[in-house]
Amino acid sequence: MQSLVLCFYFNSCHHFDSFSRVPSHPIRPKCSSLPHQRPIRNFNLLTPALTSRRRVVLRAMEGAVIPQEGGFRTLMDYMGKDGADVADDMVVLFSHLQSACKRIAALVASPSNSVLGKQKGHGVAATGSITGRDAAKPLDIISNDIIKSALRSSGKVAVMASEEDDSPVWLTKDGPYVVIFDPLDGSRNIDASIPTGTIFGIYNCLKELDDYLPIEEKASLNVLQSGSRLLGAGYALYSSATMLCISVGSGTHGFTLDRSTGEFVLTHPSIIIPSRGQIYSVNDARYFDWPEGLKKYIDTIRQGKGENPKKYSARYICSLVADFHRTLLYGGIAMNPRDHLRLVYEANLLSFLVEQAGGSGSDGKRRILEIQPAKLHQRLPLFLGSSADISELEGYGDIQQLVNPGYEV
Repeated sequence: MQSLVLCFYFNSCHHFDSFSRVPSHPIRPKCSSLPHQRPIRNFNLLTPALTSRRRVVLRAMEGAVIPQEGGFRTLMDYMGKDGADVADDMVVLFSHLQSACKRIAALVASPSNSVLGKQKGHGVAATGSITGRDAAKPLDIISNDIIKSALRSSGKVAVMASEEDDSPVWLTKDGPYVVIFDPLDGSRNIDASIPTGTIFGIYNCLKELDDYLPIEEKASLNVLQSGSRLLGAGYALYSSATMLCISVGSGTHGFTLDRSTGEFVLTHPSIIIPSRGQIYSVNDARYFDWPEGLKKYIDTIRQGKGENPKKYSARYICSLVADFHRTLLYGGIAMNPRDHLRLVYEANLLSFLVEQAGGSGSDGKRRILEIQPAKLHQRLPLFLGSSADISELEGYGDIQQLVNPGYEV
């Protein structure tokens, strides 16, 4: 059953008319007053005599895409021969991953998460080596179980590794893929309704490994592949909308969950991060713990004295997926100068996505995707964003915060 959306249209005298109801997904506008079914780049050409107030509304709509005949493409449509044209096994895997993300989206939006958020962690993930502020919480554990169940059900995964678990899990020798994931990034902020996210990456299973190797060793070697060998990666952002941004090596693309149909639809094709932004994202309450190079860089760009003559603004959510998503769309830098973020579960996967969008991922000295992981929960500083901004930042040299006092918040 099709749902209804509200859509503005204007009469020939340029007055607001009553809202016109149009069926969504697929959208086939039947109102003759609507513009043609193509991207609208300049509403002023359609309505040259608008008042300033009406212009504000139209500017907000400028760039909106009215879909071609047939409506928006879904994620599964995109994976097919007319889109990314990936292997059938990959299509099956993404089908299960998107289903898991939908379930987690419903979970974090549920009133029950306020109760779960106040409970202490329990179960396997909570009894491992990860303690303190990074210890698993009930929502982490439930999200972890949802994704692991989806990967098992797909039948396409040989090895999976979760940020919430101490060790990778060997599933079957017949699975073609290895999947790495952080089930619910930012969960400790969920009581404040701050955006959260899921991050995942996909590798080929290393079939060349000796069959006589112990299962634990084969699993470990599979999940410690360098980021340069990634086949695909993605993240789900659970916010005012649920978005799934993915790449399978042919650019980065954003899909938004249409709650009326339950489908992820293509809303942000071929995302290109600006070569420079005007926003930096970092917890600068830690300014006095930073090395001199990083302090100098931040002081310089805030004053508009850097290579970009515009003054930069700070925007910091303290949710990696949310800060990264904004940076991907608007440009600039999202960073954590401490050796805090995990190479395998976060840095590699987001670096792959930002590079596919034309940006850069660095630890302050090296390209992230060239770093060979030495252990599963290896941590490092992380700088993600616009290529020109990252290059300028690296030029300051001393930008990694090697002294980590340990923060409670």
